[in-house]
Amino acid sequence: MSQSTSSQPPQIKSRLGAILRSTSGNFLEQFDFFLFGFYASYIAKAFFPSENETAALLNTFGVFWLGALMRPVGAIVLGAYIDRIGRRQGLIVTLAIMAIGTVVIAFCPAYASIGVAAPVIVLAGRLLQGFSAGVELGGVSVYLSEISTPGNKGFYTSFQSASQQVAILIAAVVGFALSEAIPAATSPNGAGGYPFSSAA
Repeated sequence: MSQSTSSQPPQIKSRLGAILRSTSGNFLEQFDFFLFGFYASYIAKAFFPSENETAALLNTFGVFWLGALMRPVGAIVLGAYIDRIGRRQGLIVTLAIMAIGTVVIAFCPAYASIGVAAPVIVLAGRLLQGFSAGVELGGVSVYLSEISTPGNKGFYTSFQSASQQVAILIAAVVGFALSEAIPAATSPNGAGGYPFSSAA
């Protein structure tokens, strides 16, 4: 009796850790993915400058759309790959791809610095993000279902969707907070053009 009770906490701890690891990766991917959409107007100014602001914004949303278009491609290609190497290892691979795409965009110099190479680099990063996100959703759901206890598959799998919604909410809150705080703490838009500089 004491032996079974002593083995129970590690099992619960292990499952909680697995849920947190898989959903935290999903959370970060969705956070990065949606943050691009929330900051589209700032990204347009930094990487897609044009005399016509509407054209610049359309170019930015075009890149956002192409990233979304890569989702089914990623689901097909990476889905088959994950079936071969296993769910856990597959989720690490998809998270790494998303991280690379995010870093590429985060450290890309503005159009004012490197010209047309800037939007090309942003597009490449966005395609990597979309490619990764396509399989992350299904991969996390299947993984959570596989580690669930009998009779709790729906409960375990629900953490996948919940992590996405929390990511969108936090991305929106962070976006609003930065929009309110950063313009007051920085100089007006200069020649370099910072993505979060005041539009005034």
